[in-house]
Amino acid sequence: MTNTITRLKWIFLGIFAFGVVAIWGYQIFYVWPAKKCEQQQRWWDGATRTCATPLYIPALTGRPAGVSREEWSKRQAAAQQLRDRLGDRAVADQTPAAPAPKVPEAKPAATPAAKPVEAPAKK
Repeated sequence: MTNTITRLKWIFLGIFAFGVVAIWGYQIFYVWPAKKCEQQQRWWDGATRTCATPLYIPALTGRPAGVSREEWSKRQAAAQQLRDRLGDRAVADQTPAAPAPKVPEAKPAATPAAKPVEAPAKK
């Protein structure tokens, strides 16, 4: 009986120790790097344990910010057709067909005119 209790004690102690090591390993190798990555405003991929920098899509595609993919594709197709008809050199000398719409500048709010201060009436 004493031998069985001792054996069970060691089995449960081993399971506990393995669980503690597994939890600490998970914290060290998965949780802490993910938190550190997110604090740096980056993207964490848990499947590959990769901390990646987000990329600005217009910087990759050359498309101006605020222009939809469809509109940009139509512009590019029209420019390609023009290049096919006129040649590359003729198109390089021309200005773009439709520039991106400009955002009107915000004007500061006008302050109301101050009322003139009147002297108190004498009695």
